[in-house]
Amino acid sequence: MPLNRRKSLTSDRPSAITRRDWLWHCGGGLGGIALSTLLQQEGLLAACQEKPIYHCKPKAKRVVQLFMAGGASHIDLFDFKPELIKRHGQPSQFGEHVEAFQDGLGPWLRPIWEFKPYGQSGKMLSDAVAPLGEVVDEIAFVHNVVGKTGVHSQGTLLQTTGFNRPGFPGMGCWVSYGLGSLNDHLPTFVVLPDHRGMPSNGSKNWDSAFLPADHQGTVIYPGQKTPIADLFPARQEPFLTGQSELATRELLKRLNQHHAQQRPEDERLQARIRSYELAANMQLAAPEALDVSKEPEHVLKMYGLDSIPSEYPKEINDAEETHLFARRCLVARRLLERGVRFVQVWSGNDNGFPRRNWDSHEDVKRDHGPLARAMARGAAALIKDLKQRGLLDDTIVFWTTEFGRMPSSQGGKGRDHNPYCFTNWLCGAGIRAGLTWGPSDEWGYKPLDRQHPTEVYDLHATILHLLGIDHEKLTFRHNGIDRRLTDVHGRVMHDLITE
Repeated sequence: MPLNRRKSLTSDRPSAITRRDWLWHCGGGLGGIALSTLLQQEGLLAACQEKPIYHCKPKAKRVVQLFMAGGASHIDLFDFKPELIKRHGQPSQFGEHVEAFQDGLGPWLRPIWEFKPYGQSGKMLSDAVAPLGEVVDEIAFVHNVVGKTGVHSQGTLLQTTGFNRPGFPGMGCWVSYGLGSLNDHLPTFVVLPDHRGMPSNGSKNWDSAFLPADHQGTVIYPGQKTPIADLFPARQEPFLTGQSELATRELLKRLNQHHAQQRPEDERLQARIRSYELAANMQLAAPEALDVSKEPEHVLKMYGLDSIPSEYPKEINDAEETHLFARRCLVARRLLERGVRFVQVWSGNDNGFPRRNWDSHEDVKRDHGPLARAMARGAAALIKDLKQRGLLDDTIVFWTTEFGRMPSSQGGKGRDHNPYCFTNWLCGAGIRAGLTWGPSDEWGYKPLDRQHPTEVYDLHATILHLLGIDHEKLTFRHNGIDRRLTDVHGRVMHDLITE
C-alpha cells in the first residue's frame, strides 16, 4: 500500500505541485477518501481486468508464509542424516565437482543437535525445534526442494516471487490479484518483517511489480510505537483539522474526477484511491488487530507472551528472540481471522556478529540456536491456535527459506550455502498431515531422486490449487507476455494433498 511521504514539495513554478504532493500536504497522506463509489457511479473508473475463475472447489481461503532469511539448515533441524554422525570429521567426498559459495567443503559435519522421534508419525526433529513436536502430525515435510542459486538475494526472490531477479510480483500479490479481499478494513496481503529490519531485496519480495499497485504487501511492525508508517497524520501539523479534512476531500474529488476523465485507461488512480480508502479504514481496524494484550491469558501463555515487555534491549537474548517471533505469529493469526488473505512472517535479518539471521557460515549452534527455538515456539503455537479456532481447516501454513546448508563443515563449526537440496514444510487446509515427502540423499546434499526434485514452482502451484486456482490460468499480460507466478513451470503435488 503506497503510503510513502515525498521528501520535497519544491518546484520552479508554484503551479507545478503534483496531486500526490497536494494530497500529502493537505491530508497527511490519507484523508479517508471515498472516491471509488462516486467515480464508478459517474462511469469514470476503467473496467476491472477479468480475474481467473476457480478451477475447483477451494480447500483454503488464506495463507501464512514463514520465511527464514539467510538459509536455514535442513540437516540440523528437520532432515535427520545418521550417515553424517557416522562419518563426522572425515574428509567430505561428494563424487562430483561442487561449486561452493565460499570455502565450505571441509570435513563432514554431524547434525549440531540431537534428533528424536515425535508424534504418531515418528518424525525425527532436532532438539533445536523440539516445540514443533507437539504439532508434527499436522505437518507435511518436503525434503527434496532445489533452488537455482546460492546467492541470498536471488534465492530469496525465487522463493517469494517465482523468479530469481527483481521486477516480478510476490506470491501474496498474486493471491490478492486472483482472489481479492475477504474484508474492507485491512489489506489483503500483509508483511511482518523481522524486528531488526528487511531481508535481502527488501520490499521487492512483496512488491506488486506490474500488477495493480493495490495488491502489494503492506508492511507492519508489531510491537513498535509506529507499527504502520504514515497511517495517521503528523501531530505537529496544526492545520490538520476536521474542517480542513472535509475541504481536502472535496477538492481531491474534483481533481481525481478530472484526472480520470483525461486518462480512462490508467489504473494507477484507481489503485491510489483504493489505497487511501483502505488506509482510512485501517485507522480504526489496524490498532485493534495489532493489540495482542486483549488475548486471553491461556493464548498468551501458549505463545510465551504472558508477560509483554514495553521495550527490548539492543542486545536481544533467547527469551526475547522467542517473544518477538511469537508475537508476529500471534499477530498473523489475528490478521488471518479478520480477513487478511496472505500474511508473510519473516525471521532473521542482521549482518552483525553474533549473527541474528540463518546464514551460519561461522557457527551453526550460535546462529541457528536462538532463531530455531524462537521459530519452533511461535510456529507451533500458531498451528495449535489456528486449529483450536477451526481456522487451520482453511488456512495453509507454509515454511520456507532461500536454500539449505551443506553437510560439510566450514571453519569447523559453520556450514556453507546449499541450493542443491533443502526442506520446506506445509500444514493446514488440504495438506496431508504427518507426511514426509521427497527424501534427500544420505548426506542431505541433493535429492535422492535427482531426476524428480521439488521446485518452488511446484509448491506455488500446489498452494494455488488448494486456493482453487489453476496456476497456469492465473496470468497478467505484461510487455506482450502472459506472466504468471510459476513462470512456465510448476506441477501440482497431488501426493502432498488430500483430494
